[in-house]
Amino acid sequence: MVVPAREAGFPAALYTSSSRRIGLQDYLTRAFAVAIRQVAKGDRGMGKSGLIQIDGCGQEVLERTAMRIDAAGNVEARFVMGLPARGRTILGQQAEAMFFEEVPAIVSRALCYRNLPRQSVQQHVEAVEDQDHLRAHLRERGLVAFLGNGAILPRRSGVDDRPLVGGRGTVVVPFHSPPSLAVTLNVPNAGPITGMGIPEGITLIVGGGFHGKSTLLRAIERGVYNHIPGDGREWVVTIPEAVKIRAEDGRRIEKVNISPFIQSLPFGKDTTSFSTDNASGSTSQAANIMEALEMGSRLLLIDEDTSATNFMIRDRRMQRLVQKEKEPITPFLDKVKQIYQDLGVSTILVMGGSGDYFDVADYVLMMDSYEARDVTEQARAVMAEFPSQRQPEGGAHFGEISPRVPAAESFDSRRGRREVKIDAKGLHTIVYGTTTIDLSYLEQLVDPSQTRAIGASIYYACTRYMDGKRSLPEILRQVMADIDQAGLDVLTPIKVGNLARPRPFEIAGAINRMRTLRIR
Repeated sequence: MVVPAREAGFPAALYTSSSRRIGLQDYLTRAFAVAIRQVAKGDRGMGKSGLIQIDGCGQEVLERTAMRIDAAGNVEARFVMGLPARGRTILGQQAEAMFFEEVPAIVSRALCYRNLPRQSVQQHVEAVEDQDHLRAHLRERGLVAFLGNGAILPRRSGVDDRPLVGGRGTVVVPFHSPPSLAVTLNVPNAGPITGMGIPEGITLIVGGGFHGKSTLLRAIERGVYNHIPGDGREWVVTIPEAVKIRAEDGRRIEKVNISPFIQSLPFGKDTTSFSTDNASGSTSQAANIMEALEMGSRLLLIDEDTSATNFMIRDRRMQRLVQKEKEPITPFLDKVKQIYQDLGVSTILVMGGSGDYFDVADYVLMMDSYEARDVTEQARAVMAEFPSQRQPEGGAHFGEISPRVPAAESFDSRRGRREVKIDAKGLHTIVYGTTTIDLSYLEQLVDPSQTRAIGASIYYACTRYMDGKRSLPEILRQVMADIDQAGLDVLTPIKVGNLARPRPFEIAGAINRMRTLRIR
């Protein structure tokens, strides 16, 4: 449904830039969903009869196909309706009420500027613009992430991403920067914002259990997205090229050069082009890092809780017992500095169990009852008092990153009589032809509509750009350029309202986890 600009009436200042346009579209999508709940009667007939529904939104602000506003100010909403029916019979009077009473009322409430709270609209649009501005200017300040003072980082639960609220014995501690890392950044609308800037390099997050280490890292990993006003993380931003890394037992790996981390496997198995249908914790984590670097990541985010222990550390005692020539794994401890020095890729690492990482850290943050403290100097004093005495095993340089060329025949979308069968099953599963892709460990994937767009992106990339010559990064750069130019509609032959923009890292992550993938 299209509402002409003269009827919608939105001031051009609300959608003149990409940031503002996406912010306004997001606000209108949420307003439309609220209006549906207020107006639509639903519960008519059987099954989905009487349903009116628009693509749902979470705490993040994403570019979606559900709502569009063009340069002239025309507003297009894409939503679904279930005609009221009983068996095979359409209930005419109820359908008439839906089309001529409910939908017009919803549109009037949600898509006409005169009927919306203007201050709320303005605040939403400006918040998105300010977050984009912060993120775009991190690198010129030598930062990889920024957390504004007063941010609320804890979430209500593992399945409820809204901010934690106090009461009934729950204490919510707003984030506040240690003085040594405090920086002030200016944004177009809110003005100066003060908070903690995390510099480029290697940053450790330490502290006791349940003191907020993983909560801080979780906020940083979600900082690649903008958040709605009131989320608590509006001023938590991270460079767009940040990738969360973890171990992933059992995943498939196809011709990934993991030799910077793993060499000389038993029986002469090649690690410069390593393949397996059932990766171990260490080989999967090595592959995840190499795939992220292949795609151009500039920041690795790692939590020891979800890492393979033997991949992360080999202490002095183990070095003495198991000689290096008998150990194919070079621990991340001996490579993390080289990743930064050779490639310019930073790392933020939650580490509560091994002080050996003090030797390679540029900054050490301690979380103490959800309060951040800069303990870099204390960590250096501990290093001087208790030298680790372990022998570095990483060599002089990090090693090679080998771009890979996917074979188009790996991506067969046919299923039975259907030429193309691609479907998303919730947030973590894509059915691509007869292949099921498990995305459970892509922790920066936040919306099922992104998952649907990833499936569509794979098919689009396969049919347009997989020619047996282009590498995976080249292919996905072209896909993202097409989306930048023509919007998400470029991915599908017909206009749909249930796609949200994914990052190229998650598209590559899905491709790399396809058990049919073949690399030339």
